[in-house]
Amino acid sequence: MLKPIVIAAGGTGGHMFPAEALADALMRRGDRVVLMTDARSGATQSAVFAACERHVVEGAGLAGRGPARVTSGVVQLARGTRAARQILTGLDAAAVVGFGGYPSVPPVLATLGLRHRPVVILHDQNAILGGANRLLARFADHLALSFIKTAAVPRRIKTTLTGNPVRPAIAALVASPYTAPAHKINLLVLGGSLGARIFAGLIPAALTLLPSTLRGRINLTMQCPQTEIAAAWAELSAANITNELAPFFADVASRIEASHLVIARAGGSTVAELTVIGRPAIFIPLAINPDQRHNADAIARQGGAIRLDQASITPAILARAIETLLAEPGRLAAMAQAAASCGIADATARLADLVQTRVAECVS
Repeated sequence: MLKPIVIAAGGTGGHMFPAEALADALMRRGDRVVLMTDARSGATQSAVFAACERHVVEGAGLAGRGPARVTSGVVQLARGTRAARQILTGLDAAAVVGFGGYPSVPPVLATLGLRHRPVVILHDQNAILGGANRLLARFADHLALSFIKTAAVPRRIKTTLTGNPVRPAIAALVASPYTAPAHKINLLVLGGSLGARIFAGLIPAALTLLPSTLRGRINLTMQCPQTEIAAAWAELSAANITNELAPFFADVASRIEASHLVIARAGGSTVAELTVIGRPAIFIPLAINPDQRHNADAIARQGGAIRLDQASITPAILARAIETLLAEPGRLAAMAQAAASCGIADATARLADLVQTRVAECVS
C-alpha cells in the first residue's frame, strides 16, 4: 500500500479550500490521501474528502482566551497530539501537509520523535505567516507561500511560492477579460461564508449617498446574513438600487467575472479568487484579523485594490471611494490588470508538485 500523504486542516472556508484542492489533485495523480481534522471541520460536507480516510483529533485555539480556557486548550492540544502520533505511527505517512490554524498543530507536533518521520510541509494562505504556522515552522521541512513577500517567515526554513489554491471554477476564469462599465455597473459585495453583518448596514447606507443618476446604474449583488436581508432590501429598493441579496451564492465565480467592482473582506481565499480572475476591489479587512490587512495591502501596493479600515470607515467615506472609482473607468481597468498580475491560477499544481518532489527526495 502507498505511504499516504496526510493533510492536516480544519475549520471552514479559507483553510479548507486549499486543503481540498490539494487532496483532489494528489488523488487524481494516484496518491493516497488521509485527512486529519477537527470536530468542527467543514470536511464532512466535502465530496473530495469523502473519498479518503479521515481522522478527527482534538484541538483548540489559544489566541484571545482567558487563562482557564488557555489551560483547557493546551490540554486538548496535548490529547490531540497523542492521538495523532498513534494514527501517524499506524499510517507510516510519507508527508504531513498542514494548512494553518489550530487543527494543524497536533498532527505536525505528532511527527516529532517518530521512528520514520514524514516530510512536514506547511502552507500559508496569507501575506503574514499565521500564528499556528509561526509556531510549527521550526518543526517543518518546507513552507509554501501564497504571496511573494510574506511577513514573519523564519530565515532558515526553505520556502516556495505556490500561491493559494482556488476552486476549479475560479481557476477556469484566469485573467478573464475586464470591460469597464459603460452604463450598467455590476457591484459585487462578498462578506465571508454567510455575509458580513457590518456590510449589511454599511453598504446600503453608503450607496444611498451616491447621486441618483449613479444609483440608477448600479446592479448590486451582495452576500448578506439572512436576518439582515429584509432591512437591507428595503433601504436599497427605496434608493432605486437594483439588488440581489443572499447569504451564499453557489455561482460566485461567474459573479466575480461579471463584476466591475468588488467590495470584500480580505481573507486569503477571497484575495486569491479576485486576483486569479482579475477584478478591482475595495478591501475592508476584518478588524480583528491582521492577516487580512496584510493581504489587502499586498494587492493595494500593486495597484489592484484600495484598503479601507473597518475601525474608521463611515458610509460617507465608502460612498466617496465608490464614486471616485466609478468615475474613472480607465483606472478600474488598470486595477483589474494589476490584480490579475498578482494571481497564481496554477497554485494547486504547484503545491502538489512541491509535495511530491519533497517526498521523492526523501525516498531517494
